[in-house]
Amino acid sequence: MTDKRRDIAREIARRYCTLTPKGIETLASILVPIKAAKGDRIMKEGDVCKFMYYVERGMVRQFYYKSGRDVTEHFSYEGRIVICIESFLKQQPSRLIVEALENSWLFGIPYDEFTQLVDTDKEMERLYRKILEHALISSQEHADSQRFENATERYMRLLKTKPEIVLRAPMVHVASFLQMTPETLSRVRAAHVD
Repeated sequence: MTDKRRDIAREIARRYCTLTPKGIETLASILVPIKAAKGDRIMKEGDVCKFMYYVERGMVRQFYYKSGRDVTEHFSYEGRIVICIESFLKQQPSRLIVEALENSWLFGIPYDEFTQLVDTDKEMERLYRKILEHALISSQEHADSQRFENATERYMRLLKTKPEIVLRAPMVHVASFLQMTPETLSRVRAAHVD
């Protein structure tokens, strides 16, 4: 086992839940390194999500097509996990696509090995629960923002909570994520330039 995988397992534990040294070794033993160049599709529409992807370096987005338009649903960057949750849990084809927005290094937590561990190892079970809780809360917060906030409030929330997205992602994708046109995003940004 490489020190790199052990370091990534420690980072995942630091972000989601504390693991014992044995838990770190267990997680590290199943991690799969994945390199993606900018523009690569890490997961295509119709693929089954076989991994939870931990982003060590770079930025990726999840998106789908609706009425011929590409709609960004989620961004992940250093220290975060990207998962097509329904496809991962059901092991069925996903309508979501995962694309690298930058040259990226990811580490996959494979479904088969991880769920086997979850069934027998209390630490892995707790880690799984914490990752899923984090993903569900993040999804709910985003949905609530779309439902209850106006364009300016959505942009200001994103700027405050996840400035990396505004700094690094193409504005067309940021606008889509915030459910506004690029023109509206441009106006909102112009009104809030310090």
